[in-house]
Amino acid sequence: MLLAPDGRVENFVMNDKCAAGTGRFLEVMARVLDVELSVLADLDLEAAAPARISSTCTVFAESEVISQLASGADAHALAAGIALSVATQTASLAKRAGVEPPVCMTGGVAKNGGVVRALERLLGTTVSTSPRSQLAGAIGAALLALESIENSR
Repeated sequence: MLLAPDGRVENFVMNDKCAAGTGRFLEVMARVLDVELSVLADLDLEAAAPARISSTCTVFAESEVISQLASGADAHALAAGIALSVATQTASLAKRAGVEPPVCMTGGVAKNGGVVRALERLLGTTVSTSPRSQLAGAIGAALLALESIENSR
């Protein structure tokens, strides 16, 4: 979402084709690597380089990661590759929207440090997040509801 200086939405794009780049993608990959989602978030930190995850489809990427694990691939490199895959999808959408700093990321995926770090590299700027990023949509909806109630009085 690209916001105008006054806070209005100037442009909006979203991935409406599949689960690539979503929390579900990360959940599946954490299960394949046999780690908690919170562990996956920083597993990339010890990677020498990201493993190549060529598929953006969750089902195909799952098979790809399983195959790489069976071939002896390093879990840290796979985690970095998974984060890069999600960040690449997100950066593509952000660039289509016309991204420019400052950049803020909300939603549950923003809690994954590996994705945020990869996104920062791809966009060439700092990406701000909140510890409660997964609640941003709910908080926004609650504020809109409150505003609606106050305006109807």
